[in-house]
Amino acid sequence: MKGASTTEFAGLHLRPRSQCHWDLISMGEVMLRFDPGDERITTTRHFRVWEGGGEYNVARGLRRCFGQRTSIVTTLADNPVGRLLEDLMLQGGIDLSHLRWVEYDGIGRESRNGIYFLERGFGNRGALGMMDRSHTPISQLKPGQIDWDQIFGEEGTRWFHTGGVMSALSPDAPAVVQEAMLSARRHGVVVSYDCNYRPSLWKNAGGRQAACNVNRTLAPYVDVLFGHEGDIAASQSAASQGPPWHNLDSYTTMVERVCAEFPDIKVIATTTRRPKTANRNDWAAFAYAEGQVVSSIEFQDLEIFDRVGGGDSFAAGLIYGLLEGKGIQWSIDCGVAHGALAMTTPGDSSMATLPEVERLMQGGSAAVQR
Repeated sequence: MKGASTTEFAGLHLRPRSQCHWDLISMGEVMLRFDPGDERITTTRHFRVWEGGGEYNVARGLRRCFGQRTSIVTTLADNPVGRLLEDLMLQGGIDLSHLRWVEYDGIGRESRNGIYFLERGFGNRGALGMMDRSHTPISQLKPGQIDWDQIFGEEGTRWFHTGGVMSALSPDAPAVVQEAMLSARRHGVVVSYDCNYRPSLWKNAGGRQAACNVNRTLAPYVDVLFGHEGDIAASQSAASQGPPWHNLDSYTTMVERVCAEFPDIKVIATTTRRPKTANRNDWAAFAYAEGQVVSSIEFQDLEIFDRVGGGDSFAAGLIYGLLEGKGIQWSIDCGVAHGALAMTTPGDSSMATLPEVERLMQGGSAAVQR
C-alpha cells in the first residue's frame, strides 16, 4: 500500500489522512492510578484517581493536545472499576470502539482490572509506585482475538503504537504485539514501539535480559523506536545504562549500532533526564532520522510536579510532528516541550494545549497569561 497512496517523510511512508479513519491506534493496558497527593501511600486517608498506561497516554495526548483521531485497543473486566476507567477514558477523548469487555467473576479470580498507587516524592525523597496488575484481562489476550486487518485495512490507520509494557504483561503478549505489527506492515501503517522497561513486570520473568530478548524479536517490525541501546542490547553492559546526560557522541554511537542491526528502523528517539531532586530535573532529548542525529531544546532545572507520563507525552509530541511532516527538529522539540508541560500537572496524562506547547518551544516564560 505504498507508492501513490502514501507520502514519505523522515523515511516513513505515511498513509494520507483522507484515506484513514484513525491517525493513531495504540494497544496497551489501562490501569486506575491512586494518587495520595502530597501525602504518602502508607499514611494517607484519601486518594484521587486517574487513568493511566504507557501506550494509552500517547493516544490520549495526541487526541487532547494535538487534535488527532486516536483509539485504544485494550481489555477491561466489566465491573464498577472497569466502568470508572471507561468514564475517565471517555473524558480523555479517545475513541473506545476497540475496547473489549470480559465478564467479571465477582472476586477477580479469573480476571481483574489493574490498579497502582504512586506518590510523587519531594526533594531528596523520590517518587514511589506500587503495582497491583496481575490477572488483568489484557494480559490474557491471545493471538487471533483482535481483527487487526479490519482496524488497519478496512477502517484505515496511519500509525500504530505499542511498547514494552504491553509486551511484558504475559508470555503470550509478545506474540500478540508481533501479530499486530505484521498486520500493520501489510497495510502500510507506521509502527512505533516504546521499549519502556519496567523492572516490576520482569522481576520474575527473566529481568532486563528477557526484556532485551523480546525487544530484539520485535525490532525488525518497528519503524520508530523510543528507547536506547540498553533496551535491545544482547547483554547488560555499561552502555545499557544509556548515554550520559545529553552526550551527542554517545547517542550517535548507539544509533549506529542499532541501525546496523535493524536497518528497517527509520527514527530513533530518547529523552535524557538528569534528576537533581524529585522535583528538579534537567530534561532534553535526542533523535535520529534520515542519517541525521539532532538534539532538542533543553530545560535545565525543570521543576517537576508529577513526573509520570513525561516520556509518553514526549512520544506523543514527536509522533504529532512526524504525522504532520514538521521536520525532525520541530518534532523532537515539540515532544520535549509537551513532556515538560505534562510533568507540571498531576496524573499520567497531558493537560497541555498545542498553543502552550508551541509557546514553550519558542522560549516562552512562565509569566501569567491574561
